Amino acid sequence: MATTYEADIVAWANEQAQFVRAGRFELLDLEHIAEEIEDVGKSEQRELASRMAVLIAHLLKWQFQPERQGSSWQVTIRHQRKAIQLHLKQVPSLKPKLNDAEWCEIIWGDAVYQAGKETGLDDFPETCPWSIDDILSSEWLPTTPV
Repeated sequence: MATTYEADIVAWANEQAQFVRAGRFELLDLEHIAEEIEDVGKSEQRELASRMAVLIAHLLKWQFQPERQGSSWQVTIRHQRKAIQLHLKQVPSLKPKLNDAEWCEIIWGDAVYQAGKETGLDDFPETCPWSIDDILSSEWLPTTPV
């Protein structure tokens, strides 16, 4: 008897993989397989968005709290940049997201929220003042506002 998607997704996934390997395509739960494949793409997008928001939040903290700049922020910034570059290398179809204005607005909002929550500040710019190239550049850090 086949395991249902709703009853146990892990057992269902293993069973579906066995059906594919055995060539038993008539037993496949195609609707749920299609949903799971779409979810893989969404998961990859969420990872990129999360890493970008953490990176930008730390860049905001760097710029707006210069008195607190330290090695831990630098380590986080460096780590997120490397992880984003690796992620984009592994999933190159995500690169256009970096030029998607609506997506970037959402990421900016998430980053501002994170930075505000961690700093108590609420005077961040409404829109991102930095280019994607700067944000991802290993050589760049924002300067303190005048």
